[in-house]
Amino acid sequence: MNLWVEFVRCAYALRSACRRKRTFLWMVVVLVAWAARPDLLGVTSFIRASFLEPTNYPLLLNLFHSRALVLDLLLELWVTFVMRHFNPVTAGGYTVFVADGLKVAKEGKKMPGVKCLHQESENNSKAEFIMGHSSQVVSLLATSPTGQSIAVPLLSRICEGLLDKRQRPRKSLLDKLAGMFLDVVHIAGVSALLVADAYYASRKVILPLLDKGHHLISRVRRNAVAYRPAEQPKTRKRGRPKKYGPKVRLRDLFKASGAFIEAPSPVYGENGVSIQYRSVDLLWRPVGRLVRFVLVKHPSRGTLVLLSTALSIDPLTIIMIYGLRFKIEVSFKQSLHTLGGYAYHFWMRDMTPIKWGSKGQRVDNRSLNYQQAVARKLDAYHRYIQLGCIVQGLLLHLAVNLREAVWAKLRTWLRTMKPDLVPSELVVAHALRASLPEFLLASADESELTKFILDRADCGRIPGLNMAA
Repeated sequence: MNLWVEFVRCAYALRSACRRKRTFLWMVVVLVAWAARPDLLGVTSFIRASFLEPTNYPLLLNLFHSRALVLDLLLELWVTFVMRHFNPVTAGGYTVFVADGLKVAKEGKKMPGVKCLHQESENNSKAEFIMGHSSQVVSLLATSPTGQSIAVPLLSRICEGLLDKRQRPRKSLLDKLAGMFLDVVHIAGVSALLVADAYYASRKVILPLLDKGHHLISRVRRNAVAYRPAEQPKTRKRGRPKKYGPKVRLRDLFKASGAFIEAPSPVYGENGVSIQYRSVDLLWRPVGRLVRFVLVKHPSRGTLVLLSTALSIDPLTIIMIYGLRFKIEVSFKQSLHTLGGYAYHFWMRDMTPIKWGSKGQRVDNRSLNYQQAVARKLDAYHRYIQLGCIVQGLLLHLAVNLREAVWAKLRTWLRTMKPDLVPSELVVAHALRASLPEFLLASADESELTKFILDRADCGRIPGLNMAA
């Protein structure tokens, strides 16, 4: 029961995001049902998991479309909660965040924002092109008392699919990701270090971060070029001083084997592995300033070139931090397959059906009512996704800070059980699911939430109710 008491206590920290008390109680019901549901079949699974009467289904749909649940306030409260309850990974005085894109297939022909997306993958089971939503995600890297690292999702938004030719200047995915990240760190109130893959090693991301005092660690291609600083003449001549000196091809730096230093691999999970690395500070033309390039030779993974805009961070720390980037991929897997964080199916009745291969839907040439309806539906998607991030974060909070209680409440068996480590979101969800009826019945006369649920529940579906009576 302690797990549910803590879960609900944490949910009440988000009370200010709702303009009405009833809206807040429905939001907590969704969070409770989300954490306990045994399937990922949309909003109907919330009805089954919380034992509600089927007549409450339209009320749950209304919650995601209601402006009484203020999305901006919800984000602000959630980021504040995460910064207080998790131990962030830090490097060189910076709090480490990680970001990446996520593409989710959607079959609905009347879902705004759905477009044809290309998937880069070596997995034959993934189609090369899908119709779906493209989202950008920002997460906090945190550590547990046992030393494990996790990615706690903070913000996720759909960033493609709608075309508005009136928008000036037009924002790319990189612009939107930079804006999302700056919004998060502004709420967190910290100096931040963003870790992302090679797609985000762009001036559109780096320059906005540098303007606010933040930095980026990423990867660059081997065929990238940089420049040594130009030698300045002893006597100043007319005109602007020369800035860029000799061109340096980064792949040529691997040829100087004597310049590499051998050291134990700082990447998590690699014990007894030695790597070779070399650090060079060069001018990179896209940003017009010195950046640190770290060249890595790995015995099994080949060569890699990393980029850091923070010159104060040592090369081994840069390698270690970039190795943690994969934690967001683990977070994506849990969100998609364990929690269904993107399993929404909200259709827009009056929308023109989308055809296969569509590159997005234009909204600037439609009526004002149509544009407002599209914006309302996108807000519903974003509320669903944001609540999914919150549920996953609350499960991680229980896993990290109440690890022993989670394993004690797990009334099943797993072949891979390791009680000395932090349990996964799946394990925490199993523990919560098994103890939900007990929590509802034991606190029926004390908690306004349990009273709210039981007043709308199909009592015949609650296990143990007849015995309690």
